[in-house]
Amino acid sequence: MKKVGIIMGSTSDLPIVRKAAEVLKDFGVPFEAHVYSAHRTPGEAKEFAASARDKGFGVIIAAAGMAAHLAGALAAGTTLPVIGIPISSSMNGLDALLSTVQMPSGIPVATVAVDGAKNAAFLAVQILAVEDAALAEKLAAQRAKNAADILEKDRTIMDNL
Repeated sequence: MKKVGIIMGSTSDLPIVRKAAEVLKDFGVPFEAHVYSAHRTPGEAKEFAASARDKGFGVIIAAAGMAAHLAGALAAGTTLPVIGIPISSSMNGLDALLSTVQMPSGIPVATVAVDGAKNAAFLAVQILAVEDAALAEKLAAQRAKNAADILEKDRTIMDNL
């Protein structure tokens, strides 16, 4: 199975990024996490992106706030899918969201909601599941369980009103 790279611009992003790691662990998807900044450690970020495919990565998740250039910088250095998590650090995360989503043609970054680490991990799992039938089955089972949980709540909602 391919690995997921989780790159955060700062350790202050760790509380959000931890949610992505939990989802990946639940699905048994291997991952590595690193702190590389697009601005403070551009060489290391560039090297990670350039070598990720050869090192067995299939998807990169990038979490950054404020200017949030990390996802775009990584996407510029690889042809692997990059998923950006805009982190709320100022302007309720709007600055990070716009920085993450507004990429030039040819260098896409899939972008989830501000602080949307869980969905970033689910999207990474879906991308890997394109070529991994067992992972696709785990996703289908998880969605079926979610649906059953909601339908059970629906059956009992009148008892709670």
